[in-house]
Amino acid sequence: MQQYAGGKMLANTEGRIGFLTFNQPEKRNAISVDMWSGLAAILKDFAADPAIRIVVMTGAGDKAFVSGADIGQFDKMRSDADAQQEYDRLTGEGRAALAQFNKPLIAEIRGFCLGGGLGIAMNADIRLAAEHSEFGAPAAKIGNVYGMEMAGKLVSLIGPAHARMMLYTGNRIGSAQAERIGLINQAVPDESLHEKVLEVANAIADCAPLSVLTHKMVVSEFLKDADKRDMQSVQAAVKSCLDSADYREGRRAFMEKRSPKFSGE
Repeated sequence: MQQYAGGKMLANTEGRIGFLTFNQPEKRNAISVDMWSGLAAILKDFAADPAIRIVVMTGAGDKAFVSGADIGQFDKMRSDADAQQEYDRLTGEGRAALAQFNKPLIAEIRGFCLGGGLGIAMNADIRLAAEHSEFGAPAAKIGNVYGMEMAGKLVSLIGPAHARMMLYTGNRIGSAQAERIGLINQAVPDESLHEKVLEVANAIADCAPLSVLTHKMVVSEFLKDADKRDMQSVQAAVKSCLDSADYREGRRAFMEKRSPKFSGE
């Protein structure tokens, strides 16, 4: 287990899976500026490790995934628009690393997933949550506001009607409703959550790495405005898959009725 941000961010690996843990359970894993920097460092390390095919994000303890930004830093770092701009600069590396991470990300959500924590979870490719989790975007309850990055992500996942309800009221919703409106992929019995996460993570890790990474790129580019899509990179990635050793191995394995052994090449 490796520690970052003074132990408030943890990283470990189990075979092909990297685990990233928000580790401030006494504050329900509220994320501080230092933790954003730790997040960036962990994702950089995982991105550089060819053995890691997928990363799981989770929160320490059973009370929260991430309950939002560390409100103890608000008076000093987020007291007005100018302070918020500096806060955005200080946390920008972590937010960029999360948004641009090129390997699949799963959010394993247990307990509170609120505010900035919801923003983090929405950057995951797949969100699996314990049945008793709660989700919310409560900025309006304290006079704060979310910018285009988070509000836009929320709209893209659940549509404008549901996004307006969450943003305008600041109210929380449970896992069943979150699943129904598309905020999470699946609500899972609390005791089965980690098992389900490992099941999904291993299913992804079993697939051809180049295919998975290309599918992530294709989906990400599709979600952009048409005039901002990098079609040249998409076409190059698709060609790379079709010319890969893994594609040849996949075809042979299918014909020979055996499980393929993918190398990522």
